[in-house]
Amino acid sequence: MFKEIGQLASLMRQLPKIKEEAEQFQAKLSQIHADGAAGGDMVKVRVNGRMEIASVSISESAWALQDREMLEELIASAANQALGKARELVNAEMQTMAQNLGLPPGAGLPGLT
Repeated sequence: MFKEIGQLASLMRQLPKIKEEAEQFQAKLSQIHADGAAGGDMVKVRVNGRMEIASVSISESAWALQDREMLEELIASAANQALGKARELVNAEMQTMAQNLGLPPGAGLPGLT
């Protein structure tokens, strides 16, 4: 029981540093980018670390097919791929931040993403 109290006290002393790291992390999210593609690169989607779509690119060959349903599927697939990659990048960045703070692996810091 005393060990847990000591860990909690140590964490409380680190609150200013944790707050600073969290603010830096939030700022860094917009700088993280991940790309997804579908249909042999006919559709490309880029998202940022805030899970916002930054851009969508549709090739001329995709437009030429004039297949709305297929194009919708390609956009969704490319977006989901990009979002998955972005989640991985954000999680890796979060783990680095947690290590810098001396937190145990897998320690989630709520409100960061």
